[in-house]
Amino acid sequence: MTPLGEKLRDLRRAKGVSQKEMAAAIGVSAAYLSALEHGRRGVPTWVLLQKIIGYFNVIWDDAEEVLRLAGQSHPRVVIDTSGLSPSATELANLLAERIGELDVETLDRMIALLTIPAQQAPGRYDD
Repeated sequence: MTPLGEKLRDLRRAKGVSQKEMAAAIGVSAAYLSALEHGRRGVPTWVLLQKIIGYFNVIWDDAEEVLRLAGQSHPRVVIDTSGLSPSATELANLLAERIGELDVETLDRMIALLTIPAQQAPGRYDD
């Protein structure tokens, strides 16, 4: 499941609607919506995201969160480390190889570390 899929499921459950009901309301098939929730489909178009936001009647921060999560919900990610340090390439390969072995707590810690603004990241020293 992707971050967007998890959010959609939570919003749908809070509203008390089935995938079939939601799918009909936003103009997609229930199979597509299921695949989207389970991470078997790529990020939906901007137009579809707007329909989802409208369907749940979310505004401001909640709407921005849906869009942010969509941007972080590509089920297949390609990391191009050409031109980067050997350490960057090693990290990308280790992550690709071992991500399935990491528990949720470790993943959450890594996400927190990687979402810290660069100027606040540990080990960064500006002259």
